[in-house]
Amino acid sequence: MTLHPPQAAITATGLRKSFGDHVVLDGIDLDIPAGTIFSLLGPNGAGKSTIVKILSTLISADSGQARVLGHDLAQDPDAVRTAIGVTGQYSAVDGLLTGEENLLLMANLHRLGRRRARRRTAELLERFDLVDAAKKAAATYSGGMRRRLDLAMTLVGDPRLIFLDEPTTGLDPRSRRGVWEIIRALVADGVTVFLTTQYLEEADRLADRIAVLDRGTLVAEGTPAELKRRVPGGHFRLRFAEAGDLESAARTLDGSRDDDALALQIPGDGGIESLRALLDRLDDESIKAEELSVHAPDLDDVFLALTGHPSADNNERKAASR
Repeated sequence: MTLHPPQAAITATGLRKSFGDHVVLDGIDLDIPAGTIFSLLGPNGAGKSTIVKILSTLISADSGQARVLGHDLAQDPDAVRTAIGVTGQYSAVDGLLTGEENLLLMANLHRLGRRRARRRTAELLERFDLVDAAKKAAATYSGGMRRRLDLAMTLVGDPRLIFLDEPTTGLDPRSRRGVWEIIRALVADGVTVFLTTQYLEEADRLADRIAVLDRGTLVAEGTPAELKRRVPGGHFRLRFAEAGDLESAARTLDGSRDDDALALQIPGDGGIESLRALLDRLDDESIKAEELSVHAPDLDDVFLALTGHPSADNNERKAASR
């Protein structure tokens, strides 16, 4: 039996874009399999939204080639537009219309016909848990409800590729997780999701592959686990009940000690094999630790190492702690 590689939803080679003298994209290559979640990370101004606008035909690249769902981006943009959906950073919902009216308007734009438009609208209201709010003005919706309606409007034309440009910006944690569940369900149905986000937890939880964009170039790409293995910073932290126990451990194990906290930090990759080796060493040397914690490099570490910028997740945590 011959195994065929998965069809590519997006392929791009050498995409470049400048605005005046400012180079926004400087040779972007992409190869995104269908039916997966691809997440693009980067600091503000890195060029994430520009890539989305190019691949969704909103603007043209200065040079380079791309195919979206098998259609040449430059030669057949109408076919690309028919096959994709786009949800931008800001909701496209009309607050003066009801949720149902917003969906019917989008169905009319897709020329579904009256009966099919009604059926598709009812399906999406049910799918996105908006039936009870269907007759209410969208202006009365919560942020999470408006985002669900926005996503529902994107799906009216049944696209096989969806661009989600920072879809959960400004949402509370509960609403954000609700959007994550919707995204997972879409991919389970075979939809490809191109996700841009500044929330690293979002990319870590959702993405099959992640690319990091900085100053117009892709500086890294891989699975979340692969990217985390690229940066140092993993360690084990032992805390002891008595100063004597710390002293004994420090003589035996290589690490940095914190006498005030009675703790010893030992370098390691945070993996199971390293942990097992450390536990065996503690047992062999009869070292008794009160607590052991593991820190493996996370996407915050990756983001900072590759771009030199703290992530939005990190900024949020700092703000919350004040």
